[in-house]
Amino acid sequence: MLDIRDPGLIDGVLALAMFFAILGALRLGRWIGQRSLKRHGAAGLQSISSLETAVFGLLGLLIAFTFSGALTRFDVRRAQVVDEANAMGTAWLRLDLLPASAQPQMRDTFKAYVDSRIATYRKIDDVDAARHELDRSQQLQSQIWRQAVAALKQPDARPGAELLVLPAMNTMFDLTTVRVVATQMHPPIVIYWMLVLLALAAALLAGYQVAGEQGYAWVHKIGFALIIALTIFLILDLEYPRRGFVRIDAIDQVLINARAGMK
Repeated sequence: MLDIRDPGLIDGVLALAMFFAILGALRLGRWIGQRSLKRHGAAGLQSISSLETAVFGLLGLLIAFTFSGALTRFDVRRAQVVDEANAMGTAWLRLDLLPASAQPQMRDTFKAYVDSRIATYRKIDDVDAARHELDRSQQLQSQIWRQAVAALKQPDARPGAELLVLPAMNTMFDLTTVRVVATQMHPPIVIYWMLVLLALAAALLAGYQVAGEQGYAWVHKIGFALIIALTIFLILDLEYPRRGFVRIDAIDQVLINARAGMK
């Protein structure tokens, strides 16, 4: 099944919640530090610079890995669309090797299959419709295969044609599965929870560290919270590129172009 999230601004809500949570953690850390100052004086506010450095370093490392992984998977998904379009083009050309009497029906079924593959991702905003279209694509795969096998068994079939036609179709069908599986390939959810907890821990320590400062530099605190929240938002958008601001819809044009070439 396609891994399609429910409609809604999920990434935006999470990023907004993260923004306010970081501001809250900064404020909480400062409050804890100020209480320590009141009870024990300046000596009570122990230096945690080494601990803060370690947490921020680990946070930066985790952000780098999750961002790099999301971007890599984003590029792989785009490349898979191109691979499927190329496989469709190859399989279409090899239909010429089938007996002439079998080609019209075969080409009609083939076109319907390509149309279904395009429609699957056009309907991605409607979860049920997209999954229904995917099921239709799989049914058309079975029809194409049966028609090809039957055509290759006809008396006037070219010798050895099956060695070219069937592998090309098999490759085309395999890429459908590859693309579906690719939508399900994400890091374990615990990685994202770890990212959130590290961001909050870093904010808490940063707030504690500046407890002795006069006033409260809101610009710096808001800037820090905004940068972390936007980074998490971008990572999630890359991880789920069929929704949000970062999308791979434009690459679907290669499938449309392949279909347009099927005269």
